[in-house]
Amino acid sequence: MDNLNRLLTKELALGKTNSMIQKIIFDIIFQHVQDMVFVMKVEKGPRFRYLFVNESGMQKANLSIDVLGKTMQEVLPVDFANTLQQKYEKVLKTKDIVLFDDQFYLDGQKEIYGETILTPVYNNKKVISYVVAVTRDITEWSLEKNKIIESEQRYRSIVDNNLDAIFTISPEGKILEANPAASLLTGYAEKQMTNRFIYDLVNDHDLEKFKTLLEKTCLGYAMESLDCKIIHRKGQLLNVQIKTVPIVVHSDINGLYVIFKDLSDQAKNMEIIKFMSFHDQLTGLLNRSALLEHLNEYIFSPFRKTEEFALITIDLDRFKYLNDTLGHLAGDQILKKVAERLLRFQNDHCYVYRVGGDEFNILLLNIGRQEAGAFVRKVFTAFARSFYLNSQEYFISPSIGISMYPNDGKDAEMLIKNADEALFRVKERGKAHYQFYRTDMNSVFTNIVTLETHLRKAIDKAELSLFYQPQVDIATGEVRSFEALLRWNDREFGSISPSVFIPLAEDTGLIISIGHWVIENACEQIKCWNDKGYIDIHVAINISQKQFQHPNLVQFIQSMIEKYKIKASSLGIEITEGAMHDTKETIPILKKMKELGISISVDDFGTGYSSLNYIKQFPIDILKIDQSFIRDILIAEKDAAITSTIIHLGKSLGLEVVAEGVESLEQVEFLTNANCHKIQGFYYSKPLPADEIEKQFLLEKCLKES
Repeated sequence: MDNLNRLLTKELALGKTNSMIQKIIFDIIFQHVQDMVFVMKVEKGPRFRYLFVNESGMQKANLSIDVLGKTMQEVLPVDFANTLQQKYEKVLKTKDIVLFDDQFYLDGQKEIYGETILTPVYNNKKVISYVVAVTRDITEWSLEKNKIIESEQRYRSIVDNNLDAIFTISPEGKILEANPAASLLTGYAEKQMTNRFIYDLVNDHDLEKFKTLLEKTCLGYAMESLDCKIIHRKGQLLNVQIKTVPIVVHSDINGLYVIFKDLSDQAKNMEIIKFMSFHDQLTGLLNRSALLEHLNEYIFSPFRKTEEFALITIDLDRFKYLNDTLGHLAGDQILKKVAERLLRFQNDHCYVYRVGGDEFNILLLNIGRQEAGAFVRKVFTAFARSFYLNSQEYFISPSIGISMYPNDGKDAEMLIKNADEALFRVKERGKAHYQFYRTDMNSVFTNIVTLETHLRKAIDKAELSLFYQPQVDIATGEVRSFEALLRWNDREFGSISPSVFIPLAEDTGLIISIGHWVIENACEQIKCWNDKGYIDIHVAINISQKQFQHPNLVQFIQSMIEKYKIKASSLGIEITEGAMHDTKETIPILKKMKELGISISVDDFGTGYSSLNYIKQFPIDILKIDQSFIRDILIAEKDAAITSTIIHLGKSLGLEVVAEGVESLEQVEFLTNANCHKIQGFYYSKPLPADEIEKQFLLEKCLKES
């Protein structure tokens, strides 16, 4: 450079070339150099005055020729001028070149990034007389640089703040970088992991699989694995999901990203969910879902030789009574103690389940009928010991039903159903014992759900009907009163006994709608008979305990009486003693019915515990002697005495007495001698449909009167 300067100086000293070279240099700097060039004269102050500005400087800085000879403060905005003033003063202070970046707006709109070099120029006295400023437009380079910086920051933000562990590794597997999440997951600081091989973190059992992932990723494929374990610094194994991504730069793969997602909590949660889905929350025993899975596994598994096994269903006798008496919390404690006692039998061939309420199941594998019976006897022995709760002693007995595979069912549903059927038979016959399932236990109605479905549709399908059984006045032989009895003739099953469907209606709540149907149809039949001239008749309908407690019973009966315009005295209700236990609720209801003019009968009188008390408190009109007394009045002195006493009591209190279930002439004679008012039973007539009642009793009555 010095040689070049000396050469130029020598040439400029020659008169012939001096002006030409000066013109060339000036022309290059002024017109052709794209950088902005400013020559500033240094004055006292210090102040810096524009001495020269090239063409590029004029255009890009938006200056005119008028700026020459003016100071920066006179030309530039105040803030910008002050900033430049500091840079120029730095040149004077340091006596050296100053380099800085700045930005400004071209034409007041386009943002320009510039890199400026301030160079001092000395005079003969070695004092800085001028400062030459050369500003280069680096806008494109700056924008690209900012993009790179922004991209890098975004990348760092994604990596550093990612909840998953991210490793940057070489193709050979050496860790180059690791984010903070990687340190949290592995227990190692980033410095401890850098330059180590990532294979050191992987469990030996999964190492080959992991290496295969990396090899495929080095070929350009992103890979993933859900089943892998890594080793924490403290030694425990962690379940992780692994993703590998190739790092491609200029079409070459120069590294890999390895991402570990911690699945340990998820695995724990899945284990908890699986446990909860197959275990009873109260007792910790296996539940119904587990029972079904085990049954299907042992019945249908192609890898298991299925042998005979037993399914045992256990129900706790009188548990509802204990639950209602002691409270549900105490009931839960008893269930836990029962579960603990049953759990002692559990082993590799015996599984205990709680399937709901107080019902338990036991699955006995590879066992025959005889061994199953011996096992059940051990269960009864376990229950022979009392249970203690809050220092109180309680005895609980089980009822048990057993079904055997494959004789009693070749699938889970049938085995469970037949074990339940055997249990049901135990309950019917006194509880506290066990029975094996027998094929003769099945009846048409073993599927109670199907029967309920049919019963719900019985009214709409017009399958219900009322039959009427006459009540004969012993003194006159006349028939003026009848008991309405409900009958159900199902289109699929045929005639179904009231002893089957009435309890079902009670349990499901259908008794309310069915009871309303009975009341309305009885009122409609009375109206029909009245219209035919049969005026002086009386029809009694049975009201169930649940229907009797329904809040709108009286209003509904009244509305039916008014709808069909019949006399209230034509209608009577029959209630059992069980419906009258709660005197506070019963007395107001009966009084309202009496106010309507409806007669009230006590059905099955003598079978309850407080019969005399009911007679004393309630507005009763009729006592109906239960047929259990009538059946043996000729052979049992006590039944005869009780029957005579009820008749005498009724007459003394001014009540009408009706004897039910009369089937023989001898019974009629006994009741006649005892001065019973009315007789009802097969001796005179079984229950008949309305048209038969008309032919046999009402029409005959009209003919006699005419």
